[in-house]
Amino acid sequence: MNDEELRLVEESEESASGAIPTFVTEDGRELYEHFRFTAEKGQQMVRVDKFLVVRMEKTSRNRIQQAADAGCIWVNGRPVKSSYKVKPDDKVVIVMDRPRYECEIIAEDIPLDIVYEDDALLVVNKPAGLVVHPGHGNYSGTLVNALAWHFRDNPEYDVSDPRLGLVHRIDKDTSGLLVVAKTPEAKTLLGKQFFDKTTRREYNALVWGDFKEDSGTIIGNIARNPRNKLQMMVFDDPEIGKPAVTHYEVMKRYGYVTLVKCVLETGRTHQIRVHMLSQGHPLFNDERYGGEKILRGTTSGAYRHFINNCFETCPRQALHARTLGFRHPVTGEEMDFETPLPQDMQDLLMKWDTFTESKETSK
Repeated sequence: MNDEELRLVEESEESASGAIPTFVTEDGRELYEHFRFTAEKGQQMVRVDKFLVVRMEKTSRNRIQQAADAGCIWVNGRPVKSSYKVKPDDKVVIVMDRPRYECEIIAEDIPLDIVYEDDALLVVNKPAGLVVHPGHGNYSGTLVNALAWHFRDNPEYDVSDPRLGLVHRIDKDTSGLLVVAKTPEAKTLLGKQFFDKTTRREYNALVWGDFKEDSGTIIGNIARNPRNKLQMMVFDDPEIGKPAVTHYEVMKRYGYVTLVKCVLETGRTHQIRVHMLSQGHPLFNDERYGGEKILRGTTSGAYRHFINNCFETCPRQALHARTLGFRHPVTGEEMDFETPLPQDMQDLLMKWDTFTESKETSK
């Protein structure tokens, strides 16, 4: 990896914990700084694993070597092996693909909807409202805490080991399927599939407005909104942000809102939310991107009451990761999983069904 292949970024990952990745590599990996050490000017040349073991008293040399093998030890902006010789003024950084856990991970008996599990992986159906990683005010009650409980009797699974765990993420208030790796080999091979865009992911979303076409493709780089650090946005400039591609298909038209199927070719932060917003179709009740306002429809009090009732029925962005497909990292078998819309979105669509039927009847 050369200097051009690595760039510093400021990009929020709400699905993790609100933390900002320190680096994003050309292969799309978002890396978070956990520890940083600067070698003194009089530093004698020494292997980086020996350099770190005296500075991280609670970490074994073997664990540090494993971190290097996983690409988690960087010196002066690039990954190194454990045999690298540290020189004066070297900047030694330990990075991981998740934010730093500021507190010890406590195993919590949080119910998990496990769709599938074997010795290499498990697939979880995450409910809306469940934060994925601890941090930034969410130190408990997260998916990682739930996984710690689930694996409490498995000595092979260390919830803090960066070589294991979640292979990808979805936002806190998005529901749906996630895959968790139980071995380093599984995480490496599954992660490569996400990078190579060979996974299959379909989302269902209710968005404001109607579409002229029955299907289409949205292409646009995504990066942080310079005017609002909590938002992402689409840029026309190819030099800004990361390429993102979303294919969509209309599933049902309600006039003022539309149910769409979105198939991801890439997996950027808030991709569906900002791609739909860029086309004038923010997700229904997406407070972050303005979808919590009445954007289409009439000005009558009855309609306002109906929409507010809809917002209460589904008090989050109406987005669900419905399907997930990948090649099994051990057997090579193609695996596909599907989970139905959660109850809040089902109830929301029933309200829109009733509303549109009443409109047709009154004509």
